[in-house]
Amino acid sequence: MSKLAKPASRNGVGPSSVALPPGQWLTVIDFLVEHFPAIPRSEWMTRMQRGDVLDAQGRIIHVASAYQPHSKIFYFRSLPEEARIPFDEVVLYQDDYLVAVDKPHFLPVTPAGRYLQETLLVRLKRSLNIDTLAPMHRIDRDTAGLVLFTIQPHTRNLYQTLFRERSVSKQYEAIAPYRADLALPTVYRSRLLESAAFMKMEEVEGVPNAETAIDLMEVQGALARYRLEPVSGQKHQLRAHMAALGMPIVNDRIYPELYPDEGAEQDYSQPLKLLAKTISFTDPISRQLRQFESRQHLSF
Repeated sequence: MSKLAKPASRNGVGPSSVALPPGQWLTVIDFLVEHFPAIPRSEWMTRMQRGDVLDAQGRIIHVASAYQPHSKIFYFRSLPEEARIPFDEVVLYQDDYLVAVDKPHFLPVTPAGRYLQETLLVRLKRSLNIDTLAPMHRIDRDTAGLVLFTIQPHTRNLYQTLFRERSVSKQYEAIAPYRADLALPTVYRSRLLESAAFMKMEEVEGVPNAETAIDLMEVQGALARYRLEPVSGQKHQLRAHMAALGMPIVNDRIYPELYPDEGAEQDYSQPLKLLAKTISFTDPISRQLRQFESRQHLSF
């Protein structure tokens, strides 16, 4: 049997995969329709006719292809045409192993939900022609600034381990309300868990699992620029901690109040005032100190 290999990306987008368990399905499409009830049979037929459903050896699966349990298939997602997010990423550094990118506000890092082509990963795969590109870490779609990517699959885990083991120093900048009564610098700790509200984290009682160092950089009227250093890496940690301190980051549509999703009618005039400014770490291959800094600047 041919060795299983993931099909190459198409226009920067890699395929999804699904394992075929034992069952009584006669054809692959019968299984897919039952396994993905939100996707109609007509859509799977269209994908198969386009050659967007493949077996583990990269052969096209047709509408009449027989179901074979204990195998794996790959399929390419199909989304309506996406409106372009009108901001460009900037590649700050590239070598044989790493790519450092300055991400604009509003651009997701990886495909999810309604975003596929208009994501940083897919844009970079197309522009750099590197199909093996993968993010070392992620930042929110609303956050601007540094994102690092690995190129070589065999060294990817070395770099991603740096983030898992907290061996990376990261500094963010944020613009938020000024609190003259809060002594800074300070370290804020709390326990953050997923809340019942979609996409939102909440503070709960218990042993802290999120820690942020906060310092004051400058004050302009009722607002201030803060330096934030996340010691841990919980989802939305910086946004949740600033809101908990009564200093929600300017233009935050999740903390402290969750606003409805704007959908396709995104208001690009009010970016979240949060910037991933610097990243530094000791390279696990060269053992040299790596330091990257965003060229972007948050305005009041």
